[in-house]
Amino acid sequence: MRTFIIDRLSPSEPATHYEARISMSGNHYILGLSAYYHDSAAALLRNGEIVAAAQEERFTRKKHDAGFPRNAIRYCLDTAGISLTDLQSVVFYDKPLVKFERLLETYLSYAPRGLRSFIAAMPVWLKEKLYLKSTLRKELAKLGGVSRNRLPPLLFAEHHQSHAASAFYPSPFERAAVLCIDGVGEWATTSVWRGDGARLEPLWQINFPHSLGLLYSAFTYYTGFKVNSGEYKLMGLAPYGRPLYRDLILDKLLDLKDDGTFRLDMKYFNYCTGLTMTNAEFDKLFGGPARKPESQLTQREMDIAASIQEVTELVVMRLAQTIQRETGEENLCLAGGVALNCVANGKLLRQGPFKNIWIQPAAGDAGGSLGAAYVAWYAQPRQRKVSPQDSMQGSYLGPIYSDDRIKTQLEAAGAVYDRVDETQLYPQVAEILEQENVVGWFQGRMEFGPRALGGRSIIGDARSSKMQTTMNLKIKYRESFRPFAPAVLAEDVADYFEMRSASPYMLLVAEVKDELRTPLTEEQQQLFGLEKLRLKRSQLPAITHVDYSARIQTVDGRANPRFYQLMRAFKARTHCGVLVNTSFNVRGEPIVCTPADAYRCFMRTEMDYLVVGNYIMDKRKQPAWKEDKTSWQNEFALD
Repeated sequence: MRTFIIDRLSPSEPATHYEARISMSGNHYILGLSAYYHDSAAALLRNGEIVAAAQEERFTRKKHDAGFPRNAIRYCLDTAGISLTDLQSVVFYDKPLVKFERLLETYLSYAPRGLRSFIAAMPVWLKEKLYLKSTLRKELAKLGGVSRNRLPPLLFAEHHQSHAASAFYPSPFERAAVLCIDGVGEWATTSVWRGDGARLEPLWQINFPHSLGLLYSAFTYYTGFKVNSGEYKLMGLAPYGRPLYRDLILDKLLDLKDDGTFRLDMKYFNYCTGLTMTNAEFDKLFGGPARKPESQLTQREMDIAASIQEVTELVVMRLAQTIQRETGEENLCLAGGVALNCVANGKLLRQGPFKNIWIQPAAGDAGGSLGAAYVAWYAQPRQRKVSPQDSMQGSYLGPIYSDDRIKTQLEAAGAVYDRVDETQLYPQVAEILEQENVVGWFQGRMEFGPRALGGRSIIGDARSSKMQTTMNLKIKYRESFRPFAPAVLAEDVADYFEMRSASPYMLLVAEVKDELRTPLTEEQQQLFGLEKLRLKRSQLPAITHVDYSARIQTVDGRANPRFYQLMRAFKARTHCGVLVNTSFNVRGEPIVCTPADAYRCFMRTEMDYLVVGNYIMDKRKQPAWKEDKTSWQNEFALD
């Protein structure tokens, strides 16, 4: 495996000048960026500690925005109270020239079959991505209002290096093995690392085109969902099916070794040479063409989802066993898009060889911005501070709004509200929830990563048998099969779920405890597919998936005291320490960022109440919303 280095691609500032700037400054600021592929983001470190991080989509309201993250950068700088010229360096999360080399080699190796894809890709590369250094410097200079020669040095880390750094450096472990699995970076699709203190050492990698992430995305595409967006739908669909195609995948598509390494049979895939993920050979193998997006789901798609999910879990487990055997480490850190597969993560925690696992909450490309900043910080010999919880601050790293700013935005929107003090807020909202109302909950800093964790959430009573259907069809406007996650008081998690460890980032799945389950009749046990959805499976029906599992978020008083206090108040009323928690958005929309975003989403849906800071809004008291539902639903591309 190659040696990983940071490339200094900004020769205008000599190294001596760069070091002098560091030594003269009381604080050392590093800005990490991800952009131009999907999920653009910015993250800022001050003396190695996270100051702020956010995805660009939250500001532009464009899901998975891939553009230059100017708004996210501005937010990070404003939070620290600095300007662009106060930065010691700006670090990009991968190396575009190495990626371009991979594209050219791939097209040449598949010629002439790759011509169509080559023609489609080259204009973008020749116009923008090949000259990314120049593009970034131009955009940064424009953002900072300075000439290019006054910009801080621009550095480039490797893609999987950024993922690995994002996983290890903020983790609660002094030592750990690190596993990164995604679609593809420059060449790597799977990489293994060892972290020890401030050192992060690459061990080995699997290269493109052999990719577990792209294999999962191929099935995402084949079942009619959107690549780089719909993978979590495939995971959510899997429990409705049977793994009938598991052996077919292992026999025909994937040459999986005992150590977890693998190769794909590329004759079934089109992502190297065409504009789709799969081809006619793939269609023939699975008995028909890909499902058309938004068409009816059949048992076939559910069985395919179950099959690829089981194969994914098998690969991850074998890789983990090999890594533990090779490294001897008891801790494992995970990043890359596949690390967001919380079903595989839960199985790894329960059955895997590692004593502890920790997953970067922004495991995808957005988190690469944070990893890139860490790579630059630890490029020099430094001591690393290890926090017993982790260093992610609960992933609450986005914007926060003062009481005055909340009031200003709500009044500008015409909201009718009651402002209550802290002592009244939690018991009042708990009573609202007990009455089976759906509540938009907007508090504190916005979350970094794809999960809403009680900062920008829609919440409800997990005991309600109607809550899942109500939230899916009347509020989120999404497919009925998609499950909702429970937020549970950290001290109570073992009372409800087969789990004793913390899961603050909603990245682990565990089963609901046997004593809470509702027994099914023999007739009910014979149901297939979406027929299973109508059955009440536990005393917490709103969060119990059809296989009795749940994607768990544990909530404690340190990271999110307001959400914790609400849950304590709800438990005091109901003797239940669990709420439904889903992201504050509708289908295809980014999670809300501002109070104005929250009020707009509240009014566009059938949510009952909105709570922003100490302001409570009852839908029945709001002025009529003048926007036609079909007009705003067309605003967001379906995911």
